[in-house]
Amino acid sequence: MTIIEPETAIVDPARGLAIIDVDEVIALFIQGFDRFLQPHGYEFRLLSFGLFDNVFAHGAETPAEKDKSRALFDRFFSHGCGEIDPAPGAVAGLASLADMAQVVILTNAPETARELRGDWLKRHGMDYPMIINQGPKGPAVKTLAGRVEGPVLFVDDLISNLDSVAQDAPRVTRVQMVADPKLRTMAPASRRHRRIDDWPSLVRLAEQEVFA
Repeated sequence: MTIIEPETAIVDPARGLAIIDVDEVIALFIQGFDRFLQPHGYEFRLLSFGLFDNVFAHGAETPAEKDKSRALFDRFFSHGCGEIDPAPGAVAGLASLADMAQVVILTNAPETARELRGDWLKRHGMDYPMIINQGPKGPAVKTLAGRVEGPVLFVDDLISNLDSVAQDAPRVTRVQMVADPKLRTMAPASRRHRRIDDWPSLVRLAEQEVFA
């Protein structure tokens, strides 16, 4: 696994490019975060498509204070994100994409997650170049897409990131994926973006429409 920046990524201009998110796309973030919270006296109750409003102390009736939830979130990424489970079909699905195009992992995570997240990718057979991003993903995708002539696929769980890419890199094919079966029933969708929640269907789309 190589940590890169969009401007310095080694890409073949003639090949297609698949830009893939981590949490709730190739990793079951919510399940992993909840597992991390438990020994700290907290739990993740999936009551809404959000993050900090769903963190509760054991037995509490109201969510934890935002500052406490944020501190737990930061500690998860600095100490616990290496214990997350891959999403069903993600390892094989990424391997199939890599047969069709170049694969780059684009994840929004704190800087403290670089080593753990990179090691996690390698350990689970997803040893692809990784970019740690902060904020909207449109600028990074625009830079990457601008360096290749072939088709580009972007997959993410958050509408805000998909909207950002639609604005900054409109030629890119955008797909929303929410890997967790419980979370996906709450996840908002948008007519602006394709919605595919399983890896076999995503691979078929890539093979038949994007990188055909």
